[in-house]
Amino acid sequence: MNQVAVASATSMATPASVHLPTPRAKIRITNLRLRTLIGFNDEERRKKQDLVLNVEIVYQPSAGALNDDVEEALNYKTITKSIIHHVETNSFLLLEKLVADVLYLSLEHPSVTSARVTADKPHALRFADSVSLTLELDKTFWDNQHPTEEKINGN
Repeated sequence: MNQVAVASATSMATPASVHLPTPRAKIRITNLRLRTLIGFNDEERRKKQDLVLNVEIVYQPSAGALNDDVEEALNYKTITKSIIHHVETNSFLLLEKLVADVLYLSLEHPSVTSARVTADKPHALRFADSVSLTLELDKTFWDNQHPTEEKINGN
């Protein structure tokens, strides 16, 4: 790196006294491979099928997270574990229900502003690699109703 590039890169570090707007952040969980009971045909109800999830979570990082405070960061591992547990321990008739559940789980953290979830069901059709469904939700359009685990499970 030449000296001009080094100088401009180091000048990007901002002193605490300067106030800049907080950037938006996106976490992408890519090709999360899970197995679950999905479908309504007899064979689909007996044997778990492969499923590939892609999750995009948009959030407002806290000032602490932007200053390298691990405790203030959005923990994508916790979100991923929640998704894995929910998908692998439940069964679903429709891809829409599964994707909606994962979407709501992705939106639970208060700093998350929107999320998009795509689920691919490989080999669902004979001559296609997969069938996929995408759902997305922006909290600003979400009537301040926060789905709890009970709502997700239909209780």
